[in-house]
Amino acid sequence: MILCAFIPLCVLAAAQTPAHEASASPPVEPLRIGVQQAVLLALENNKALIVQRTAPEIRRTIEEEERAIFDPVLSGQVSQRRSIADRPSRAASGVDTSVTVDSTIGAIAVDKLFPGGTAVGLTATTSSMDSSLYDNTFVSNRLGVTVSQALLRGQSVRANLARVHQAGIDTQISEYELRGFTEVLVEQVESSFWDYAMAQRQIAIYADSLRLAEQQRAEAQERIHIGTLAETELAAAQAELALRRENLITARTSLARERLNLLRLLNPPPTINWETEILLEYRIELPETPLDPVEQHVQVALKMRPDLNQARLLIQRGELEVVRTRNGLLPRLDAFITFGKTGYAETFVDAVRDLNQESYDVEGGLVLELPLGNRAARARHTRAVISRQQSIKALENLTQLAQVDVRSAHVIVTSLHEQIAATAATRQFQEEKLRVETEKFRVGKSTSLLVAQAQRDLVASQIAEVRASANYFKALVALYRLEGSLLPRRGLSAPGAEPVTWDRDEPDSTTPSRGQTAPNP
Repeated sequence: MILCAFIPLCVLAAAQTPAHEASASPPVEPLRIGVQQAVLLALENNKALIVQRTAPEIRRTIEEEERAIFDPVLSGQVSQRRSIADRPSRAASGVDTSVTVDSTIGAIAVDKLFPGGTAVGLTATTSSMDSSLYDNTFVSNRLGVTVSQALLRGQSVRANLARVHQAGIDTQISEYELRGFTEVLVEQVESSFWDYAMAQRQIAIYADSLRLAEQQRAEAQERIHIGTLAETELAAAQAELALRRENLITARTSLARERLNLLRLLNPPPTINWETEILLEYRIELPETPLDPVEQHVQVALKMRPDLNQARLLIQRGELEVVRTRNGLLPRLDAFITFGKTGYAETFVDAVRDLNQESYDVEGGLVLELPLGNRAARARHTRAVISRQQSIKALENLTQLAQVDVRSAHVIVTSLHEQIAATAATRQFQEEKLRVETEKFRVGKSTSLLVAQAQRDLVASQIAEVRASANYFKALVALYRLEGSLLPRRGLSAPGAEPVTWDRDEPDSTTPSRGQTAPNP
């Protein structure tokens, strides 16, 4: 149903702008906007939201950085060396002429680490040596492959991929943070919209009450002049007139502040003109269907609230840290094998051909590393376990707070819905009370003070009615934001729309939610 209609703001714009301000600068095109258009404009241009949108992009770069650990690495080296040394004589009785040796070494290698703890390296080296002791240049070429496998620490695929999955979870967390920020912004825009509408409606009410007070003073002065009213009655009428002017000044100040706040949230392009008047377009319509039972709103909140989903992701991240640090408790034991073939000749080409010979070199073995006490690894694992337990308790506490938020908001919305009808009835009674008191004053059966009091009560009831309507819509959008359904209800989409599931019975689960898969190194 339509409860009431606020006075269109375009009617009030001329009265709100002083004449000297209008002449001081060229006229500014007013901004005509409804509540939906205001939300869309803010989502497109709000500076704070633009900054927040960059967070997931930054987190994705960290995710790619962690994946890069498993990328192949190509390395190379070239060096040249000359040595001049004295050569001892064969009789060991002196020194022969000095020996000059020029050597050039080049190497190229490709190394790759696999999630299972296997490291593979391919190397190719070539070296040439020119010595003054020999007439020919000596060249050697070697091709080799090295394979190492972690047997204890570093052998677990889950542990080796933990940082990659953690970086992915951090990206998801930033998306839910962006969603929560967007919901808060939408709530702020709608609340500011209704605050601005209420401030303008208050100006209209105070302006009407000011005209009524002026009429009351003029009538009192006329009756005093003709002798039908005591002169002492004029004081009450003048005091009420001064109060109405004071209220109007205060309302205009409030309107100016609300306008600036709404302009900042909307940030209309290309840049904000702080002198822009805002003309709101809206109708005050209460929803025809009542609110759903509070339990339904609570269940939606437990599923959709961004902060709860972030908390579940933090638990998953902590589980990955437990897996990673548990692997760090193990000693390092790696098995390795190296196989190579070397060719020797006087030229590079001949040395390459010599690689086909049956000669080769092979080496294998174990590498053991055992920190005595291993205190650092134990401390990291203990911290990971405690942090995970802390995250679980934080989720339980946040779940309780979410239920309190939603239940409290549901109570407020229900109360304000009832209060709208009550304030409308109060305003009607106050109008009748003022009419009766004015008629009694005109026939000499009332006083200016009682009429002024009736006028004041009527203004208060009118303000209360307007405030109840605005507060109802503000409370309704707050309820939707607290349950995490504000964006879908407004037909808006943002990252973080999927709920996060977390199985308490699987504390070591490291499978990311929302269908994430392990990276393909």
